[in-house]
Amino acid sequence: MTTESDIPASSVRCWAPRGVYRPQDDTRMLSRAMRREGITPRTEVLDLGTGSGVLAVEAARLGACVTAVDISWLAVAIARLNAFRNRQTMRVRHGDLVSAVPGRRFDLVVANPPYVPSPGGAPPRGPARAWNAGADGRLLLDRICDTAPAVMRSGGTLLMVHSDLCGVAVTLSRLRGAGLDAEVVDRARIPFGRVLRSRLAWLREQGVRTDDMREELVVIRAERS
Repeated sequence: MTTESDIPASSVRCWAPRGVYRPQDDTRMLSRAMRREGITPRTEVLDLGTGSGVLAVEAARLGACVTAVDISWLAVAIARLNAFRNRQTMRVRHGDLVSAVPGRRFDLVVANPPYVPSPGGAPPRGPARAWNAGADGRLLLDRICDTAPAVMRSGGTLLMVHSDLCGVAVTLSRLRGAGLDAEVVDRARIPFGRVLRSRLAWLREQGVRTDDMREELVVIRAERS
């Protein structure tokens, strides 16, 4: 099993201001999984919820033809800036997940969506939109599971990372129900971050065990036959 000390840092030069998700352990895990996919100049990659653009830039450095999408105009601007800083060319589109790429198909889809369980029923706004994902953490996870297959070519692959706090089995079941062959390909246990630590009382009320103050991150790989 991977531990946090085993997760390599990316060599991409990346700036992420307040309001844009900063690359963390989950980003590095997804980056490592992406590098295992054997990307070539013929690989078309879609980065859903690109944030700072670090994964999209890394895919471009590996030679892929990359399209990055984010619903935040700030993230779109920062992703373009980080592509420029790393001397990479990629398309960056503003939009809501796959609706930003109508009619397109990709060989590889990568996603590091918001997945932190959060109290309150209103959709997240402001900087918290980069991590808050509803009471069960699945606000965007379920949508990606349901819609990503439509933009994947035959033989295409989805790589997605999230916490065990929002249900690994649920994700696997949903992806398999969408016709994909899905499995966990990487795991890492990491300490709770600042946001989760601030919600300990609420998490305990939801029945989440917080004794060791750690969560498990997983990378899920799903392939379309």
